[in-house]
Amino acid sequence: MNVIYFIFQQTMYFMIPLMIVALGAMFSERSGIINIALEGIMIMGAFTGILFIHFTGSSMSGQLQLIIAVLISMATGMVFSLFHAYASINMKSNQVISGTALNMFAPAFAIFIARVIQNVQQVQFNNTFRIASVPVLGKVPFFGPLLFQNAYITTYIGIAIFLLSAIVLYKTRFGLRLRSCGEHPQAADSAGINVYHMQYAGVLISGALGGLGGLVFVVPTSTNFNADVAGYGFLALAVLIFGQWKPVNIMLASLFFGLMKAIASAYSGIPFLNAIGIPSYFYKMVPYIITLIVLIFTSRNSQAPKAEGIPYDKGQR
Repeated sequence: MNVIYFIFQQTMYFMIPLMIVALGAMFSERSGIINIALEGIMIMGAFTGILFIHFTGSSMSGQLQLIIAVLISMATGMVFSLFHAYASINMKSNQVISGTALNMFAPAFAIFIARVIQNVQQVQFNNTFRIASVPVLGKVPFFGPLLFQNAYITTYIGIAIFLLSAIVLYKTRFGLRLRSCGEHPQAADSAGINVYHMQYAGVLISGALGGLGGLVFVVPTSTNFNADVAGYGFLALAVLIFGQWKPVNIMLASLFFGLMKAIASAYSGIPFLNAIGIPSYFYKMVPYIITLIVLIFTSRNSQAPKAEGIPYDKGQR
């Protein structure tokens, strides 16, 4: 039973940031804007959040410090995503090229600023955020050790974002308008919807969730940040495609890929896998090989928004 708890908790550490970022990408693409810049947004969000934790570590700790870092990371992601929004919406630039440029800029910027500030590119921080046991809930049989012991508040934030995303997308006027802009912006415009505003909203939401996802990825799995999020921004795009741009499917896809990443990272703590004697690099390759296989079989039946990636020109019909 302890092994089950261990695997599940490790899966949550990888699943939650992946799901958050993929949900962010969903909002952007549902508005009609492809956001390839997720990797760069994650790096920028993680960098500013971890930098805050690093400099306030001597005067602050625990959940309040983490919540403030979360807000900083989300704000950073939104500001950084504005560059992509402006290039894609106002300048009608190629959205893939714009996102790629931001992905190239983000790690270089983070490394440069880190070296200017502290002469080394790694930003160290003290992890004081793990919750050994949530009061009352941590003592509940089975579910207590599974969900409420050795946990992080970011896990519960991620679950809340998933539920909120599903409600906003399918149960609100905003969600309906966002989806209409991604499917047929001309029809949405003729119905009185400001397509540009909705696209900006979609990209900004993806920026906020991307920045948050970067911090959520780093905090439970490391005690330093080196301007790298292990390709999670690109993996989130694979999860988005596998999940067919739908919140529930994205959550299930994130759970699957999170499990694969957990096995790759913590196989030595699983007696059965450790006893097999398979080289470690094999486990590290598995999540990415499975990603390629899944994309091969799911991309043919892709249900992407019809107008995604196509610059909208209000003057054309």
